[in-house]
Amino acid sequence: MPILAEQVSVFPERLLEDASTLDLGRAWWVLYTKSRQEKAIARNLLEQEIPFYLPLVKKRWLCRGRKMVSYVPLFANYVFLFADQIELAKAWATNRVVRALPVADGQRLRTDLSNLQRLIASGKPLTVESRLTTGMPVRVKHGPLAGLEGTVLTRRGDTRLLVAVDFLKQGASVEIEDYLLEPL
Repeated sequence: MPILAEQVSVFPERLLEDASTLDLGRAWWVLYTKSRQEKAIARNLLEQEIPFYLPLVKKRWLCRGRKMVSYVPLFANYVFLFADQIELAKAWATNRVVRALPVADGQRLRTDLSNLQRLIASGKPLTVESRLTTGMPVRVKHGPLAGLEGTVLTRRGDTRLLVAVDFLKQGASVEIEDYLLEPL
């Protein structure tokens, strides 16, 4: 099976940055997809020009002595959709969606996803965190992640910055030096 090149993970490109993309008829939805169908539905949505976000991370491994790279969904089976009812029906028509969950606080989700996108763009190794526990809210003071807000975690003596998607009760964390953080 060939390893595919990186595909578009957000459409339109400024979906998570630009608050003016809030169309009156559109709302955020979290699509729970059939197993291993996240990238396929993202391609379908892109073809139909329906706004979506699929957080992808680079995964490296060895196969028969060769270094392989692919891009895998950060959250298995989830795609974030910004659509009206007609566009949602088109997503259902792909026959790749199991469940569509409406998001009550779309602006909060957009902020969480924007923070997550920035964390992925940093290129640092990420760890997916499930079933989050409450920790100290912090902001990064310096470095490439300056201004990013999240929660402090400690794992095996290492300090990690957790960026959460509260709607899913999941997130991703990155190792960070504690002197770069300030409490909120």
